Amino acid sequence: MKKILPTIALSSMLAIQANAVENPDFNYHVDNFADIEVLRYEVPGFKSLSLQQKLMLYYLSQAAQAGRDITWDQNGRYNLRLRPVLEYIYVNYDGNRDSNDFKAFEKYLKQVWFGNGIYHHYSNDKFTPEFSESFFNSEFAKIPESSLNLKDGESAADLQTLLAKVIFDPTFVPKKVSQDSSQDVVVNSSGNLYGEGVTQKDVEDYFNALKDPNDATPISYGLNSRVVKNNGKVEEEVYHLNGLYGPAISKIIYWLDMAKSVAENDAQREYITKLIDFYITGDLRLFDEYSILWAEDTKSDIDFVNGFIESYNDPLGMTGSWESYVNFKNREASARTEAISSNAQWFEDNSPINPVYRKPEVKGVSAKVITASFLGGDAFPATAIGINLPNANWIRAAHGSKSVTLENITEAYAMASKDNGFNEEFVIDKATSDMLDEWLYITDMLHTDLHECLGHASGRLAPGVDQDALKEHGSTLEEARADLFALYYLPDAKLQEIGVLSNPEAYKAEYYKYMLNGLMTQLNRIEPGKDVEEAHMRNRQLIAKWVLEKGKKDKVMELVKRNGKTYLKINDYKKMRSLIGQLLAEIQRIKSEGDYKAGNELVQKYAVKVDPKLHKEVLERYAGLNIPPYRGFLNPVYNPVKNDKGEIIDVTLDFTETYPEQMLRLSRDHSNL
Repeated sequence: MKKILPTIALSSMLAIQANAVENPDFNYHVDNFADIEVLRYEVPGFKSLSLQQKLMLYYLSQAAQAGRDITWDQNGRYNLRLRPVLEYIYVNYDGNRDSNDFKAFEKYLKQVWFGNGIYHHYSNDKFTPEFSESFFNSEFAKIPESSLNLKDGESAADLQTLLAKVIFDPTFVPKKVSQDSSQDVVVNSSGNLYGEGVTQKDVEDYFNALKDPNDATPISYGLNSRVVKNNGKVEEEVYHLNGLYGPAISKIIYWLDMAKSVAENDAQREYITKLIDFYITGDLRLFDEYSILWAEDTKSDIDFVNGFIESYNDPLGMTGSWESYVNFKNREASARTEAISSNAQWFEDNSPINPVYRKPEVKGVSAKVITASFLGGDAFPATAIGINLPNANWIRAAHGSKSVTLENITEAYAMASKDNGFNEEFVIDKATSDMLDEWLYITDMLHTDLHECLGHASGRLAPGVDQDALKEHGSTLEEARADLFALYYLPDAKLQEIGVLSNPEAYKAEYYKYMLNGLMTQLNRIEPGKDVEEAHMRNRQLIAKWVLEKGKKDKVMELVKRNGKTYLKINDYKKMRSLIGQLLAEIQRIKSEGDYKAGNELVQKYAVKVDPKLHKEVLERYAGLNIPPYRGFLNPVYNPVKNDKGEIIDVTLDFTETYPEQMLRLSRDHSNL
């Protein structure tokens, strides 16, 4: 669970160095629907890469597309039944495409594409169709039976009835991931990580029986499997070549093998081989061996993530969603992260946490700024702006971790936010807005660097503590821990000493933006009457509300009214840092000791509930700005250039594909399940 997602972009994030944008005329905007905007991202520096490097990126991009259907199936058991039906109707519709029903149908399909299934990628709620059931039934009836991929014994009418229920019945499979700890989170989650009839107790009992509390190198049980019940017996369906998702995994292996043939060095070739071995067998010990080799390779320029990685879509935080990032190193920008990572031990030694929970020796922390060149699976279309892996705590302690900041993705968010009016509407005064304009971009980047590079890599568990002890709150509290670590160190003189931040007061820009987002502006992403569900949003609200409450007596920060509108006012940034350090110490203690009770109390008190009056106000103020709360990206199209002998002599990138064109092409060329 080591990922940082973007907050809502502020217009002040445009203070980007002029040479950071390769093409000032690049069109970032692609599509806009519902609460989503689809963007493009540039891939600066791609043209100057060697042919070997371009080939490797091309092969890895193919591997990133090959696993798409795995993500769709993990996100819901009906997704792969529904998608081809929706796409057939969309492509072959012969009626009025300006009609209300078709426009609503098109919007729904675009939402489903973006969510990799029928659930919103952030709220986890099932999409609500605005077209009529009669429209769907009428268009379904026009689909030839040969295009329906019916199961044995299933009729077209059976499939039509099922899919109509999936789309139109709000009580049927209503939510992908439930984090309501007052109920059985497995039973109340509609994702496809668990089979029918499986309960939370079934899963916990099954894996607890497998775990050895004395194992110094514990297996990440459940990472690559679906837990099911057969005749009342709990079993795992393991993801591997000859198991669940085998046809898609076969294609992934093929393209990874092609990438291995153009690897930059022996170390890279070795960890690709180990990853292929893991995909063939499903053996999690092999995945650990791959993770160690991957984390220790700091020399390769080309890098990638491909596998069952992040567990946000599992209500118990165990099973990894399939995802892929393909990238290459931004050498100039990496000087910043290398300066931070080379001082990892200093930051650990000076952390405000209990010394017993500090790492006496920080091993193998590496960090770099990368240029994302392809996104896949659960990392597409919505993506993180920073990642830190491996996730296994024992590997991080013994072998280190690798952190990356996706700077070209951050730049795309910032460039697409130009003159959006956010600061004018939500920032308390011009002086604060000017401060954000000048310092937010660099401090936001540093926050990501510190979060990923050091925050997730910091601290250690007490002996015998299960890394899954915090259960459904594990992701929220881990993200809070990393955010707090980054926030605590942003004001530190150490950043000036190592040359990554010139102004000792610059941190105030990130403090203001972070608290404003946690208390107010991220509420734009939540429907009226709903709780905060997503782990990153819970993390930010937990921190901001805790600091607001604990600093109330000294008026460290406050929400004030001006002309009938609510604004954040920060009165004492230094005391705010002290409070941040106190909360970091407590959350590290909770994690280190596996204190589920204390963690649950923190989350329930500060992270979940929403002030309905403030929520209504935020939604109304946002409505006047027309800023989509969510954004994601299309990938460039990789085009191999061949000579008359059929040999690839170059690879070029095409950025002209539209959103429907890319999604339909992916379904046409990469439907592997």
